[in-house]
Amino acid sequence: MPPRLLEIGPAGQAAARAIERTRLARDHSQRQLAARVTALGRPMTFTALSRIERTVRRCDIDDLVAIAAALGTPPHTLLADLESVGARRNVADDPRFP
Repeated sequence: MPPRLLEIGPAGQAAARAIERTRLARDHSQRQLAARVTALGRPMTFTALSRIERTVRRCDIDDLVAIAAALGTPPHTLLADLESVGARRNVADDPRFP
């Protein structure tokens, strides 16, 4: 049986938008940013970065930290867009968390 694809949730989508927005603001191409990430010790091709930005590939925490470092920004700034997509919820109001 083929592996099940994991849906990219609101936090992943917000991070992807923030990565692209920050990359463009810093005037980096995907190739340039991928090379910077690789130089920091986290091998990444521009194709992988493109897939992250297009929400075709999940961005794991190690990718996020390395991308943030390569962009010269704290990792939490790439997650700051969460409020706009409604990803933050009060855990006390979530029935899954008694």
